[in-house]
Amino acid sequence: MSSTTTVVPEAAEPAAVPSRTLRGSLGVASIVFIVVAAASPLGVIGGPVPLGIANGNGAGFPFTFVVVTAVLLLFAVGFTTATPFVKSAGAFFAYVDKGLGRSAGLGAAFAALLSYLALEAGVFGIFGPGFDALLQSYGLPAVPWWVYAIVGFVVVSALGYLNINLSGKILGVLLIAEVAIVLVLDAVVVFGGGGPEGFSTGIVTPAEIVSGAPGFAILFAILSFIGFEATAVFRDEAKNPERTIPRATYISLILIGVFYTLSSWVLITANGESDIVANAGENAGSILATTTEAYLGSVGGHIIQLLFVTSLFACILSFHNIGARYVFALSKKGVFAERLSRPHQKHGSPALASLVTSAVVAVLVIAAVLLGLDPINQFYTWLGGISAVGIVLLLVITSTAVIVLLRREHHELSRWKTLVAPGLGLLGLLAFFVIILQNLPVLVAEEGYGPFSWGILALFAVAFALGPIVARVRRHVDLS
Repeated sequence: MSSTTTVVPEAAEPAAVPSRTLRGSLGVASIVFIVVAAASPLGVIGGPVPLGIANGNGAGFPFTFVVVTAVLLLFAVGFTTATPFVKSAGAFFAYVDKGLGRSAGLGAAFAALLSYLALEAGVFGIFGPGFDALLQSYGLPAVPWWVYAIVGFVVVSALGYLNINLSGKILGVLLIAEVAIVLVLDAVVVFGGGGPEGFSTGIVTPAEIVSGAPGFAILFAILSFIGFEATAVFRDEAKNPERTIPRATYISLILIGVFYTLSSWVLITANGESDIVANAGENAGSILATTTEAYLGSVGGHIIQLLFVTSLFACILSFHNIGARYVFALSKKGVFAERLSRPHQKHGSPALASLVTSAVVAVLVIAAVLLGLDPINQFYTWLGGISAVGIVLLLVITSTAVIVLLRREHHELSRWKTLVAPGLGLLGLLAFFVIILQNLPVLVAEEGYGPFSWGILALFAVAFALGPIVARVRRHVDLS
């Protein structure tokens, strides 16, 4: 009797499904570097700080950073407490979706994308002229600003295409360098006994703090923090995001707040309280360089000029990474084309989403060149106005969403974390938003509300109106 053996073929291995998760191993330090670089510390001390001093509350301006830092830390309490309930990498829109629903989440996503891409493009309007001025100081001929903007654009696009760890390392080096030179200046002034009038006391003098136009001062202080909230965008590339994201958020806020408060106070001290308002008003663009040269010599002046340009580059790179991850996350959720949510097989980066981000920025820069816009007074100022309105509006909406979310899913969390701190933060943010609206015409160089001021508000009205429209048309979209 013979037996037959039936050979059963092994089941075919199912085709591997490409991963749609970004790869990275960002720790707290790396995320802090990316986020703080987006805030451009050196650029702030050389730009918004002199403007805040001259047009705001003079010697009392450093205290404004204390106020803004306190409000944003209150916001961060709710923001970070809600992190375990928000599994999606998407910062604003993911939190708004969880708290206020899909339509509001989509509106927030479009508004955030508009804000970040506008700022990335706008900073090229400072980077180009700054790079040109730097090279002219070494004897090179002047060239149109857009030539150096193209150079920066190519480098940023290439880095955005590669793994985030490379960008994190580059930003870390640039950030350490720019912060170090300012801290050296701070140390020389402080340990040298202060400036021509000793140490400034405006930071602790109520009459100085409320002098001039404190609302305008708060406006410039708020602009100096843009980017801190993007820690949650890197959730997929973070090591242990439930711990990394909250820690990175708090550390970023505290570092930025302390650095700005200390360095703006030192700038006032180094020049003297009695002359600082006039000096900052007449030399807003050069006061940091001249102050550094006075205390650290010509070498210090050259270093500041170089690091100012690299600070702007770091800012652009940071916002490019943030914008690309917004495009990637929205594509992953079905809002944009699915292929934009495919990570690069080798680098694990949002490569296609990064290229799309670059394309949008390129269109904005090319439009500015063809229209003959002044790179700083028009291109940067206008796009910066868009970003300022958008980010503060999103902070208000996100704060509201977080309170709703935490009150619904508090799981025995303390009342401080779920209501008191987020509620106080929301009140502060609402006050900031009112100040932004009051000063928007000045921010975009208009006398009273004109076409551009109203245009900015219209853009965000359209962005939020698209939320419910897209939610209805594309019912498969799931932001959670």
